[in-house]
Amino acid sequence: MSYKQHFPIFETNKELVYLDSAATTQKPKQVIDAVTKFYEEENANIHRGLYNLSIEATKKYEEARKIVAEFINADENEIIFTSGTTNSINLLVYTIDSLTWTEKEKGKNEIVLSEMEHHSNLVPWQQLAKHFGYKLKFIPLTNNFELDYNKAKEIITDKTAILSITHISNALGTINNVKQLITLAKQKNPNIITIIDAAQSIQHMKTNVKDLDCDFLAFSGHKTYGPMGIGILYGKKPILEKLRPFYFGGDMITSVTLDNSEFQNPPAKFEAGTQNIASVIAMAEAIKFINNIGLSKIQQHEQELKIYALTKLKQIKDIAIYHSPNIENTSSIISFNIKGIHSHDLASLLNDYNIAIRAGHHCCMPLMSALGISGTARISFGIYNTKDDIDKLCNALIKIREVFEK
Repeated sequence: MSYKQHFPIFETNKELVYLDSAATTQKPKQVIDAVTKFYEEENANIHRGLYNLSIEATKKYEEARKIVAEFINADENEIIFTSGTTNSINLLVYTIDSLTWTEKEKGKNEIVLSEMEHHSNLVPWQQLAKHFGYKLKFIPLTNNFELDYNKAKEIITDKTAILSITHISNALGTINNVKQLITLAKQKNPNIITIIDAAQSIQHMKTNVKDLDCDFLAFSGHKTYGPMGIGILYGKKPILEKLRPFYFGGDMITSVTLDNSEFQNPPAKFEAGTQNIASVIAMAEAIKFINNIGLSKIQQHEQELKIYALTKLKQIKDIAIYHSPNIENTSSIISFNIKGIHSHDLASLLNDYNIAIRAGHHCCMPLMSALGISGTARISFGIYNTKDDIDKLCNALIKIREVFEK
């Protein structure tokens, strides 16, 4: 079954083979329509307006929060709207000292990440470490492009204050056992703060924050069939109550004098100023779209495509594929290189065939260094992809390789 009919971009670009969903997914019509409808028929600011447009906008905004919460099995007041995963993690970096300062004074001053982190879950923590005296430690990879969980047992200690890990590698497609790491971390230090970067997982597999027992989880709308400029930061309610706000201004306060301000309860105290209301409402439509298809059906479809793609790609001469052999531990992301062809050249030449892929270091330069390469060509699937897309990719790769061989 093809789901392309739900996505207008494939009507206006009939020959497009889009294999870059890890960068951003295409948008179904109901998401696009939600944005258009808001600005054409419903545009108003939220929370303080006493007229019908504002009341209705507020209602839809808060209904969207409920839909997001149910999607990850959270409570409504544990969902903060941000501009994306990067913004969510930065919010934590700028405020987390309010949670970890006491622990840091006791010598718990280590932040544990992994070698496969996206720069958005690395650079912010680097800056925190440099400015506030934390020490960074990294869980390395095995030869199977997976995290080394035996090493993790040594790296995560009673000195660990923060654990921030990607759920799925955006460069390798490896699904990390974040629940195992969180359990290990809590055993070593019950007061540790655990964070999951779910930017690449939330749209592909069922996520239950209560089961994972993470303290925070971040993801983006634009990678989840939703609009750009909107994201989520989930946080456990007791922790959000202790966390100081990052942005200050209107709508996040209860009272203000010339000398002092009192803040609202979470999540409102983290949502200062006018929010991206249209995108919040449209993101709820994206989640409805996912729920209507079913995450299990999406996962099955993408798994079939992944297995088919790996089989076809392995038939191409001089190809190196950076992918775990444990297929069940991988998502619909495949990175590869073809000997003698730079990944940027490959992506540019595939564009001549109307095939869109990603190339380069994928904002994972330390990972590329660990692999001993400068970058890769990366394909990533969405619900709209088909086996025909893969056939077109592989046929084009064979032709491109033949040109370089001459």
